[in-house]
Amino acid sequence: MKKTGADILMECLIREGVDTIFGYPGGAIMPVHDAMLRYPVHHILTRHEQGAAHAADGYARASGKVGVAVATSGPGATNLVTGIVTANMDSVPIVFITGQVAADLIGGDAFQETDVTGITLPVTKHNYLVTRADEIAQVVREAFHIARSGRPGPVLIDICKNAQIEETEFIYPETISLPGYHPPEHAPMEGLEKAVELIKKAERPVILAGNGVLMSGAMDELQIFAAKTNTPVAMTLLGLGAIPASSPLSLGMMGMHGEAYCNSAIQESDLILAFGMRFDDRVTGMLSTYAPKAKKIHIEIDPSEVHKNVFADVPLIGDLKTVLTDLIPMLDEYDHEKWMQQIDVWKTETKERSVMAWPDDDKLYTPHVIRALWKATSGDALVVTGVGQHQMWAAQYYEFEKPYRLLTSGGAGTMGYGLPAALGAWFAHKDREVWLIDGDGSFQMTAAELSTLVQEGANVKIAIMNNSFLGMVRQWQEFFYDKRYAATPITGPDFIKLADAHGIPGQRATTPDEVFDAIEFAHKTPGPVLLEFVVEKEESVYPMVPAGAALHEMLRRPIRK
Repeated sequence: MKKTGADILMECLIREGVDTIFGYPGGAIMPVHDAMLRYPVHHILTRHEQGAAHAADGYARASGKVGVAVATSGPGATNLVTGIVTANMDSVPIVFITGQVAADLIGGDAFQETDVTGITLPVTKHNYLVTRADEIAQVVREAFHIARSGRPGPVLIDICKNAQIEETEFIYPETISLPGYHPPEHAPMEGLEKAVELIKKAERPVILAGNGVLMSGAMDELQIFAAKTNTPVAMTLLGLGAIPASSPLSLGMMGMHGEAYCNSAIQESDLILAFGMRFDDRVTGMLSTYAPKAKKIHIEIDPSEVHKNVFADVPLIGDLKTVLTDLIPMLDEYDHEKWMQQIDVWKTETKERSVMAWPDDDKLYTPHVIRALWKATSGDALVVTGVGQHQMWAAQYYEFEKPYRLLTSGGAGTMGYGLPAALGAWFAHKDREVWLIDGDGSFQMTAAELSTLVQEGANVKIAIMNNSFLGMVRQWQEFFYDKRYAATPITGPDFIKLADAHGIPGQRATTPDEVFDAIEFAHKTPGPVLLEFVVEKEESVYPMVPAGAALHEMLRRPIRK
């Protein structure tokens, strides 16, 4: 039976389990949007293509499925690029579909022609330019397989308009063959035996749990490994929730703004076990001084990440869940009581510096708001953040007991990620409480998606931390530029009036006493709600590892009496 390329695309999407698409129409993708009307999919019209990309990202992270975002050619496609970069850095499976001018016009500078495959080649896992209708089925089948398998990531399909309109026989490819693409699963036995020997000799081991733990679904294996070997677990920003925050073995978040006792443990360890993480600069500080006393075992599915930043004494290339399943039976039980006692000493000292230990001064601080949200939601909300100080405080003060509860832009640090990602997360889990924790600067970058929230009736609760600054940049200017606040003071709209203009109920809190009332108001009000918390303007995130400094050279928060 013959079908148009647009219908073939939709047939293939349905067979891949797609029922939700985020996008924005335009001339070069119009046949696809027309075909959507004939298929059981819900197209969410975002107000900007970047919003569509981030919404597909939030949907993918929250659901575990492949997200889908659609845009037209030229500026429509280039507006997706920030979202593609974000997904690529954080290993998020998304298929991006863009329209392109007709094949016979390529290279002629036709209206809205842009070489989007050339632009996105460095920031996608793979991409395709489709010039004929009979290529579509095979390409879509491959794209979804590549996006979700191995180390997940974004794949882009650029489809010429003639290919969307042409008719051809529809033959769905039941199998695919990608000769050069074989994601590893099992690590070799020789490597496992070497790892066992290092684990057996270790007296001060630390596990570094990254996003790969969640990507591979290896949370149970991680906890079994940690309990059997009595090894504490530090987590990257995207690894939070890999082990419950309340676990005695949890060290919380590591790195530039990680817990001080966590960083101290890493620097004093004699064995680092890196599970699905890539040793990025926000984790390591100065590489030459990173964990200088430790041997390193690195379990990672992407071979290009091994030895890239930190040399691994024992590299184990494979799927983390599979490798841990193979490794755990080979291990004896170990007791590192003396090591855990030392860590407890560091934990006690760190707690004395916490904002939560400060005496009440009637001022409103972002950590207090986030801790109040944590209590009010019983720690079980799906938390989405923008990027900035509020993001780091959310990681520090909202204690994540379960995986897949924090959605945030890690590797790219994309301001504006929060609101559209929260929209996408709600479509993935309409039965779950979704909270967006955002900063006044980050929120304004994609605030237009409030209209999408209302149009879709998305039950997303928004908490804006308003300090009238681009807070994280201001903090660096305070520490390293003698408080020369260049381009960081920021004004904004009256956020409550902005919410009201969209038909969204809102409430403002300016004192600690008003925080729980505002959160309760959001709980009781159906649909989207916007809360504005007017917080202290010049409070800083601690600890902080300065650029180029060693991990143990953290700037610490002074103890307040």
